[in-house]
Amino acid sequence: MPCSKRFEPIESNRAEPNRTPILDDVMLASLSSTTPLDPLLLLQEIIHGLQFAQRNLHIVSTGKWERWVYVSKDGMGSNASLVFSKHLRDLSVLPNSTFFAHLLQSCIDSASLRSAKRVHARLLKTRFSPETFILNRLIDAYAKCGSLDYARNLFDAMPQRNAFSWNALIGAFAKVGFVDEARRLFCLMPEPDQCSWNSMISGFSQCGMFGEALAFFAEMHAEDFVLNAYSFSSALSACSGLVDSRIGAQIHGLISKLRLVRDVYMGSALLDMYSKCKRPSDALRVFEEMPERNVVSWNTLITCYEQNGPVNKAVLLFVAMMKDGIKYDEVTLASVVSACASLSAIREGMQIHTRAIKFDKFRNDMILSNALVDMYAKCKRIRKARSIFDRMPFKSVVAETSMISGYAKSSSVEDARLMFLGMPERNIIAWNALIAGYTQNGEDEEALDLFLHLKRESVWPTHYTYGNILNACANISDLHLGKQAHAHVLKHGFRFEPGPESDIFVGNSLIDMYLKCGSIDESEKVFERMIGRDKVTWNAMIVGCAQNGRGKEALHIFDRMLVSGENPDHVTMIGVLSGCSHAGLVDQGRQYFSSMTELHGIIPSQDHYTCMVDLLGRAGHLKEVEELIKEMQIKPDVVLWNSLLAACRLHDNVELGEWVAEKLFELDSENSGPYVLLSNMYARMGRWADVVRLRRRMKERGVAKQPGCSWIEISRKVHVFLVRDKRHPCRKDIYGILRILKLQMKMIGLDSELYEDINYSFY
Repeated sequence: MPCSKRFEPIESNRAEPNRTPILDDVMLASLSSTTPLDPLLLLQEIIHGLQFAQRNLHIVSTGKWERWVYVSKDGMGSNASLVFSKHLRDLSVLPNSTFFAHLLQSCIDSASLRSAKRVHARLLKTRFSPETFILNRLIDAYAKCGSLDYARNLFDAMPQRNAFSWNALIGAFAKVGFVDEARRLFCLMPEPDQCSWNSMISGFSQCGMFGEALAFFAEMHAEDFVLNAYSFSSALSACSGLVDSRIGAQIHGLISKLRLVRDVYMGSALLDMYSKCKRPSDALRVFEEMPERNVVSWNTLITCYEQNGPVNKAVLLFVAMMKDGIKYDEVTLASVVSACASLSAIREGMQIHTRAIKFDKFRNDMILSNALVDMYAKCKRIRKARSIFDRMPFKSVVAETSMISGYAKSSSVEDARLMFLGMPERNIIAWNALIAGYTQNGEDEEALDLFLHLKRESVWPTHYTYGNILNACANISDLHLGKQAHAHVLKHGFRFEPGPESDIFVGNSLIDMYLKCGSIDESEKVFERMIGRDKVTWNAMIVGCAQNGRGKEALHIFDRMLVSGENPDHVTMIGVLSGCSHAGLVDQGRQYFSSMTELHGIIPSQDHYTCMVDLLGRAGHLKEVEELIKEMQIKPDVVLWNSLLAACRLHDNVELGEWVAEKLFELDSENSGPYVLLSNMYARMGRWADVVRLRRRMKERGVAKQPGCSWIEISRKVHVFLVRDKRHPCRKDIYGILRILKLQMKMIGLDSELYEDINYSFY
């Protein structure tokens, strides 16, 4: 029978029913203050005392029931209430309402629905109507023990309800996510109070309905209800969920106006909001204004910098925290270890590890152990990472994924695969880690096979999955597979609209894949469909067009980038200068190079100087190249010298070419490229003695010329070209076509002498 039918309406003028006599405390002298403080023993002594009193004098004390408060608060919960139920059914003794309230609290503390039902049953057997506050406590017990149906039935049957009755049920529905039912009750409540409003704000925020939570907060403020720390913390949590620091700053202003910002709890809530909104500078300002800081405040700020940067600030804050005399906990250490991992600061990370192992409570902490495994794995100390991993009492998915990534970074792909196969449960992060490991180590075919296996397992890919798969397609220049991956991307809902960072990430990966596969038109289509673009998007298109010989298009995209308000970086300028080089735009290249520092604050790097050497060298301005190299603040590298040597070969400047070649012989003695270029220069000038001398020098130094190689994919088949390879059965046809091409080049005035001694064949 539903419990709601056993309660009769309470009337204020109703006479109180007869109760079992309740007299003095003297008859329970055996329960003195010297009673042992074991909760179950104490409870049993109470029961035995009651039985003794009933048998001999038929009296019992109300006060001695309050000894139960100790039992309840000492955590016996379900066990204590079971002992009570077992013995009390044989007694005619009636405890008071306070006793039942504490008994229900023990049910709440132990989350024992069974015990709550037993207490309810005992209440139903009493000869009086329970007071409203007992029914409220029973509603609270049912709700917190997970039985909202019982709580709602009891609420509906209550003859009289007060604000606590409504708030208990509203809070219960809101807490478990039944916000629509909570809203309905809220609207039916005669006079919602501060607690009611707070329950609604908190409930909507916890359910991810952040806009509704803030709407309730705004209405609560408009209705002139007093906003307390709980109201503000729930509203700030909603701002964090929306990543909306603008509204968060407005709430911050209201908190300051009410002079609540000096409260530690409120300050920590503000810190958390600014941290999750990626505003470390604002978080630091709040932190510095706090008159009192606890470990939670420090942890929040350290985590903020660890996640949002600059990461080294997190380590510095940890040092300041210790100087301030604040005792760190496992959360502190885990955040600092993660910061050390991001910085590859293995020495500092090991110092933190040493601090952790000094305390037993930290040694087996799951979060800290995960952070330590991740740090050692990222710093390529894979044996140390494995040692900590093996000592973990429970192997978490986080630690297993870190081990997979660590093995991959250490080029131990097989160990990464075995770790993956040994995982009892695999989430998408683990799949992504192994796919990324394959692509990082050049095993792109295995990455693609694993992706197909992922699809067969019905695992839902993320933007990171597609980024790695598109990268694998780009690495093997497989346009066909790249287009298939593109189809999967569209199928999974990536629309490249503004807002989601994941969409931009996938869009950038698509552009990069198409460019590396030589399909510039397709990359432009993706680029134009992307409404939201970041710096990586612009750079990919500028560099891609430049590398594929479309220099003017690269410069046009650069102009669009500036108009959009996106500031260029060093990668952008490499693409721009390379575009000028391929398009032969010498004057524009000079202007862009000089404006790098003046307009954009970019200091030229080795790559920028190399682009200028290539630009000026192609145009024959070799004297200007020499002057540029002398003005460089950094030492030229092999790539720059090779670029200049190629320019010398193009313009038959043997004297400068000899000087550059000697530089290359010193820097890269095993590379045959400079020898071949210089030898070709000698041959063009008819200096055969120098050719023989140079080849003898190569032989003495053990420098071997590696055959050139290139390949092309036609109809899903890859054809490889090797120099001087005459083993292919179609070699006669191939050489015939080459001769025709050579004649056509001569007819239009192109110099084919460069390729006289090169033979190609399919392999």
